[in-house]
Amino acid sequence: MNLKDLAKAVQQVADEKGLSPEKVFEAVEASIASAYKKEYGKRGEIIKTKLDSKTGIMSFWQVKTVVDESTVRMAEEGEEPEVFEPRRRDDNEVLGEEDRLPRYNPERHIMIDEAKKEFPDKDLQLGDEVTFSLESHEDFGRIAAQAAKQVILQRLRESERDSILNEWRNKEGQIVSGVVQRFERGHVYIDLGRAVGVMFANESIPSEHYRPGERLRFLVLAVQEDTRLPGIILSRSHPNFVSKMFELEVPEIADKTCEIKSVAREAGSRTKIAVMSHVEGVDPVGACVGQRGTRVMAVNNELGQEKIDIIEWSEDPEKFIGSSISPAKAKSVEVLPRREARVYVADDQLSLAIGRGGQNVRLAAKLTGWKIDVRSQARPEEEQEGGTAGTVEETAGPALPPDEQDD
Repeated sequence: MNLKDLAKAVQQVADEKGLSPEKVFEAVEASIASAYKKEYGKRGEIIKTKLDSKTGIMSFWQVKTVVDESTVRMAEEGEEPEVFEPRRRDDNEVLGEEDRLPRYNPERHIMIDEAKKEFPDKDLQLGDEVTFSLESHEDFGRIAAQAAKQVILQRLRESERDSILNEWRNKEGQIVSGVVQRFERGHVYIDLGRAVGVMFANESIPSEHYRPGERLRFLVLAVQEDTRLPGIILSRSHPNFVSKMFELEVPEIADKTCEIKSVAREAGSRTKIAVMSHVEGVDPVGACVGQRGTRVMAVNNELGQEKIDIIEWSEDPEKFIGSSISPAKAKSVEVLPRREARVYVADDQLSLAIGRGGQNVRLAAKLTGWKIDVRSQARPEEEQEGGTAGTVEETAGPALPPDEQDD
């Protein structure tokens, strides 16, 4: 075997797939073992091989598991070892595979008494594995070579999948950049480099139109490991997408000087965020807005036409609720039992405080977790249409299209 060429091929595949050369070499050994079994082995055998990377010598051995009558069941006379016929508890109940013992197969099992005779120097226990050397071969037929090819491709796919999972497992909740690849049944598939992510239709921003080849940022919602391919779920409509974007753009949030306490969002329309400072003298709202609005503008550019209201968080409910109806100015706030509050504003601020379709007061309620009732200061007993909104659980209003938003 030309070890120099093999080493080059292994290194090339490792570089292309982003794997370690050791993983690729293990796949090569597994494929050789598969070819050996196909050409020279018997059905049911477990065969492994070792390829010496220095000499090129291949060694083969068979693996058997130490068992006894309590861990396997013996095949009845004339019964094929590999045939499965579930035994019955009674006439009505058939046991599945999980309820039955594995059938004894002399090609992969060895009784413990026999094993102790074969290996008297070993302290063997049930479940241990013993190995038997096999004759070496280097000539394989076409069918065996095809089986080896399938094994190495499968092993490489599995290794690549594990490598991608290890890379993405710790990226949940982070912002990543990707290129729009294709569309399928309303879902958008994103090229993330070595992996492909999917943004389901309900995780996209309603007002956005995506084009193949367009580079965008996404929030990694989840990494699913129970699928054939790593399922990387992305979102642009999740409230945390806005939080993480501010974390990228605002150093004071990244270094924990300031903190985003809550977010209320109707994707594609308007977002409210409540921020606070942990350091005296640092203005959290000013830090998020940036000089001449550069920081909030950078976030806004990523979100398109979505408007962002930045509010200073406060432990004082009256102050916090009054600020939450920004851009309207509250004249006074009346705190009521059961986390309910009335906000009184001037008549010329009433429509701004409520918002088109009640959006502004609805987002304020989501942001604060309070039920808010906006009323005119001049007519405090009169309820306003659309002026009352509940908490997050009580409110599920749809996002307004951009052309129906308030400024």
